[in-house]
Amino acid sequence: MNALLGHNPMAISRDSKIQSFFQLPLITSSVENSLVGSHSSDALLALPVFNGGQISFQYVLSAPTSPATKVNEETLTYLNQGQAYELKVKKIGGSQHDTGKYFKSYIKVFFHDKRLQYTEREQIDSWRAQRPGERILEIDSPLSYGILDLRAEQRNLNMLEFVWDSTKDCGVFIKVNCISTEFTPKKHGGEKGVPFRIQVDTYSYNEDEQRKLLYCASCQIKVFKPKGADRKQKTDRDKVEKISVIDKDKYQPSFDVTVLTEVPIDNAIVMQRTQLPKPVVSTTCEMTPVHNSPSIAIAHNPYHNQPVPADVCSFDNETSSSGSADSPPANTVRQITKDTSDSDVSAWLRANRFGNYCKFFSNFTGADLLTLTRDELIQICGLADGIRLNNALQVKSVRPRLTIYVNIQSESVFHVLYLGTATCQELIDKLANLFNASPTVIVDVHLLGVNKIHILVTDEVVQNMPDNTQYSVEVLKNETTEQYRVLLTRIDQG
Repeated sequence: MNALLGHNPMAISRDSKIQSFFQLPLITSSVENSLVGSHSSDALLALPVFNGGQISFQYVLSAPTSPATKVNEETLTYLNQGQAYELKVKKIGGSQHDTGKYFKSYIKVFFHDKRLQYTEREQIDSWRAQRPGERILEIDSPLSYGILDLRAEQRNLNMLEFVWDSTKDCGVFIKVNCISTEFTPKKHGGEKGVPFRIQVDTYSYNEDEQRKLLYCASCQIKVFKPKGADRKQKTDRDKVEKISVIDKDKYQPSFDVTVLTEVPIDNAIVMQRTQLPKPVVSTTCEMTPVHNSPSIAIAHNPYHNQPVPADVCSFDNETSSSGSADSPPANTVRQITKDTSDSDVSAWLRANRFGNYCKFFSNFTGADLLTLTRDELIQICGLADGIRLNNALQVKSVRPRLTIYVNIQSESVFHVLYLGTATCQELIDKLANLFNASPTVIVDVHLLGVNKIHILVTDEVVQNMPDNTQYSVEVLKNETTEQYRVLLTRIDQG
């Protein structure tokens, strides 16, 4: 075995894609055969990793990869709905003195397609309504081992969290209860199911330092009805066996287990939105192992009353694009320009009902946002919100229906009044603003007509006033009611 593990890494190019993410030595065909069977994940986890002493992690899902995946594509794994699959986690490298022996990991199932990620809240709410009381992701706690603390809260149907001891073997048996075709528009049958992702984030759990994200990895999956994954796996295998030997080299080999691919932390869909609380675990650790407790929520869990962290796609802690729970700040910018700061962009997005995308655009300035094309915005936000955001960014000032110039008798300059709706009430509001008064103190507006008659201004009169005309304004006060009447006198421009 050791001789095989020392084989030249360049000898088997098609295996390098899978193994390079985990810094594992490449596995020859004879070693692959030794992995087949119930202990294949044990063999993978036992392989040495040469990472220069840096801490890393390895996650292995006990489900085979599809044989119909091309060498330049990401692996795809088929799962059966409601079936328990073992997910082994292991720390690689580092020392207990540097990292401690306890870690906290989060598992989440979410959409692979970025467009669906932004509608995840609506999709999951619909699923929740159709299947009340059920979870998208759950753990079979009697089968799991090496877990000190496990939580699965009802408000986060697609996420689980647990604490584990890196000095012991650790395995979590997970079940995915939704199928890929449940989120496909129903037509006439035969719909192609959408792929999901399983992502695992691991955080430090030291008592003396700030908790930080150490490692993130994920894999692509599709979920079928019971036994459907086995049939799909056989169909793919038969398909590959029928093609020529030359064409077979275009496909990756199928492995009996799925090794989750490392995701750069900067690119990860991070599940941890807020700072985690400091761990309260002593060196003796008062938490109860899962297999000794019939309940998933452990009685000694020090985080039992803490909120569950949420990710960018969380459907419980994020406002939808159709509205925002938070009132926009009073100083929110009215329009995005190339000089708008990133913080003002976030405030503008929330104020204009694009709060769902604040995380995605968190570092965008106005210049960055304005460089995006309509097609790029649709790809990021989906069709409806993409078009709406593009229109909001490109909007120009609406031309007023009526523009008039007024001159207060005691002043020598004119003021411009732009009337967008051209109503009497809008004219009163504009005049009141001109005098720094409340509109309620202006009882009515008169227009000086022929033979110096006073014409009561109504909506119809305003709508028939000539555009770009000049008027002098005279304010007449009613001494008894303390209200005012405004008299407009047209100034001839000849």
